[in-house]
Amino acid sequence: MGSRWFLAVLFLLSLRPQLGASYLRARKNYIVHLDPRGSPVDSVEEWHRSFLPQAAPLDSEDDEGAGAGDDGPRIIYSYSDVFTGFAARLTDEEADALRGTEGCLRLYLETFLPLATTRSPGFLGLRLGNEGFWSRSGFGRGVVIGILDTGILPSHPSFGDDGIDPPPRTWKGACEFKAVAGGGCNNKIIGARAFGSAAVNSSAPPVDDAGHGTHTASTAAGSFVENANVRGNADGTASGMAPHAHLAVYKVCSRSRCSIMDIIAGLDAAVKDGVDVLSFSIGASSGTQFNYDPIAIAAFKAMERGIVVSCAAGNAGPEPGSVGNGAPWMLTVAAGTIDRAIRTTVKLGGGEEFDGESLFQPGNNSAATPLPLVYPGADGSETSRDCSVLRGSEVAGKPKGTPPSPTRHVLPASHVSYDAGTKIAAYVNSTASPTASIAFKGTVMGASPAPAVTFFSSRGPSRASPGILKPDITGPGMNILAAWAPSESHTEFSDGGVGLSFFVESGTSMSTPHLSGIAALLKGLHPDWSPAAIKSAIMTTSDAVDRTGVPLKDEQYRHATFYAMGAGYVNPDLAVDPGLVYDIHADDYLPYLCGLGIGDDGATEIAHRPPITVNRTVTNVGKPNSVYTAVVDMPGDVSVTVRPPMLRFTELNEKQSFTVTVRWAGQPNLAGAEGNLKWVSEDHIVRSPIVVPAKAA
Repeated sequence: MGSRWFLAVLFLLSLRPQLGASYLRARKNYIVHLDPRGSPVDSVEEWHRSFLPQAAPLDSEDDEGAGAGDDGPRIIYSYSDVFTGFAARLTDEEADALRGTEGCLRLYLETFLPLATTRSPGFLGLRLGNEGFWSRSGFGRGVVIGILDTGILPSHPSFGDDGIDPPPRTWKGACEFKAVAGGGCNNKIIGARAFGSAAVNSSAPPVDDAGHGTHTASTAAGSFVENANVRGNADGTASGMAPHAHLAVYKVCSRSRCSIMDIIAGLDAAVKDGVDVLSFSIGASSGTQFNYDPIAIAAFKAMERGIVVSCAAGNAGPEPGSVGNGAPWMLTVAAGTIDRAIRTTVKLGGGEEFDGESLFQPGNNSAATPLPLVYPGADGSETSRDCSVLRGSEVAGKPKGTPPSPTRHVLPASHVSYDAGTKIAAYVNSTASPTASIAFKGTVMGASPAPAVTFFSSRGPSRASPGILKPDITGPGMNILAAWAPSESHTEFSDGGVGLSFFVESGTSMSTPHLSGIAALLKGLHPDWSPAAIKSAIMTTSDAVDRTGVPLKDEQYRHATFYAMGAGYVNPDLAVDPGLVYDIHADDYLPYLCGLGIGDDGATEIAHRPPITVNRTVTNVGKPNSVYTAVVDMPGDVSVTVRPPMLRFTELNEKQSFTVTVRWAGQPNLAGAEGNLKWVSEDHIVRSPIVVPAKAA
């Protein structure tokens, strides 16, 4: 054994130099970020191609995608509307050459991001009736929601178009469904496209092969479907938040991963097509500086076009500072519970009972008889500890955070709260022959406390911008029943090979389309509202208390902080008439961006605007004929330009205007800077202070 291991190591070491050289010559995918100030007015594609370096030689065996006919570096996507740059395949040598090219800001190596209902409309107060807000809103009629996800199953009844108007005249999107049995584009699904590695099905690229995209699309804008359930659980009439809104589907993910290149291409296409709301149930890293975050940059351009961008906060909770998609122009959505439970009750041999949940609800209640209870992993096995393998009399049932999720099982099991799990573990460790039984009680309404913040929902503060509250809002994200597409994700629940039509899932992936649909309802009622006004209405009218009137709780039944729930739990019935809105437009974000300390160049990379310029007007109340010259007193690392540099007055009360442009001349100083602008004449010195804020810690 020892000699074979030694030989294997020698063999691997002998390969390392060859692998290294081959690796350097192989082509990889990059996003190339260009300086927006160099953008041409004619052909963007030609401009992008001009940056491609001369092809580095490739051996055919070094790059599977190249072969003998490799024609050098090539552009994969040419972005035009939401991002200044392109995606391309490059060797390391070509990438290094491109980094040194004037006008190239930086390169991002392709990364992959993770994918981050019958009861939830009613729980949110969306009920049918002529006097209700839902009906008065028109159910989102005429509004287009863009879904960036794993595609969609167009034949699902949730995407029927009975009673739905044709697409708006302004719609420019395309439909790539070619051969889908029983489905395709209609008045509900008005656009469907697939991008990059997600376009694996040549006959119908946008078809969902994971279930996730179908689930999120139907949560946002699914049509009414009666008798929706999962094996009889959570039965009712399913619908999305905006059941009469249109859907535009952009398949940028395949199964569980999403290429950053495809995501930007999908965002670019959605803005061109003319969506009103973008729903983005995809995780993002926390703490990336906004001008280094292609998604944040693309979302800014979408917001500038009047598009509400609704994004998942992430499922990395309850760790502080774990929130992603934290740019202030995004609506960042946390996940909360509703008052429906798929109930189980665990009864210990000592008589204590604990409520839990499970989608496995056997009709014969096969676990009602007390059975031996063994704590998973007691034998030291890692596979036993995570319940992937059961040994002897071990029972699957490790403690989970609260509130519990009705996870699928193929044998009797129950997910319980962290508090209950701790008590069960203590019982096992203190009892010679512990036993337990599980009673399966099916769907229960009125579970309490509700709503509450889920344990997995990512928490603030935002590492990229601690001064801005993130997440923004909480929506239903636990135990959400919605449409499903046949996939390999839940084969244990397929009936004789026939996949489920609906499924229950949890995550900020589920809460995000709830808010996307609610934003569509508000957009339909108030088409002139900006994305910031819609976001303001949602946040300022949210609930900070649960259905019993006590403050919202977190996963440990403690008072939920704003870093957990954002402003509160969404209340769409109040959001339609908020009284006041805090409105803000694209230009208003520029002072904030400069305050982050990213410098003028960083702000320009995001907003595609020059550094901060202030316009001021002065009135001459001194001598009628006078001349004032601008004198700037600032540290050397701050550049201040005054235009015009001289003001000439010929009469009393005459007005003159000027502009002041402030920028960092080099690297921004973390401590900020202070100085003065002085207008100096023969008789007067008119001084105004200039303050560049310190960068937030």
